[in-house]
Amino acid sequence: MIKKLLSITTVMSLAITSLHPEPAAAAPESAANQFMHQADFDKPVTRFEDPSRAQWQKPDEIIAGLGPLDGKTVADIGAGTGYFAFPIAKKAAKVIAIDIDKRFLDYIDQKKQAQKIGANIETRLTAPDSPGLKTGEADMVLIVDTLHHIENRIEYLKKLKKDLGKSGVLVIIEFKKEKTPPGPPVELRLAEEQVRSELESAGFTIVSADRDLLPYQYIIKAH
Repeated sequence: MIKKLLSITTVMSLAITSLHPEPAAAAPESAANQFMHQADFDKPVTRFEDPSRAQWQKPDEIIAGLGPLDGKTVADIGAGTGYFAFPIAKKAAKVIAIDIDKRFLDYIDQKKQAQKIGANIETRLTAPDSPGLKTGEADMVLIVDTLHHIENRIEYLKKLKKDLGKSGVLVIIEFKKEKTPPGPPVELRLAEEQVRSELESAGFTIVSADRDLLPYQYIIKAH
């Protein structure tokens, strides 16, 4: 009788396990994401929202360089605290603020509610290997200080190229691969030449590259 009970228990346990399998292991984080997530959430928020950032990030000049945004949808991939999403929302028809960290998206949503701004900003959580867009959904994609966080970038950029469609524009801003006061460790940065090569391998055409506007970063525009 005891053996029978043990046998029945074992079968039931196996059945339950098959109904509720162990979740698949999460994909390993990139070195840049590990570096980011080592800090308390308040630390990147303080860094991203530091008023002195405007002196070297020059958001007004960057946004002006995007061209006319009337009636357009702009996707801000790696939106963080919405540093660019909120001012862009004043000019564009819609902004899709995309991030893999829900804490940043919650921050944006809370700011929208508290300050009654950015009503045309949609927050969207995505996976590290997905741009999180539908085909043709965005007229422009802005990726600021985020590309170096992405693994398998060429495959990622191929997906993004498909999502943007023929007339879509991609703007990438990354820290120069040299030591600068702000920015990630040099070993985590991407050289401009590498980004250009990866974009071209993914099917993009480089429209322009600017190393002079920003003191610590370069800007690449492609379609």
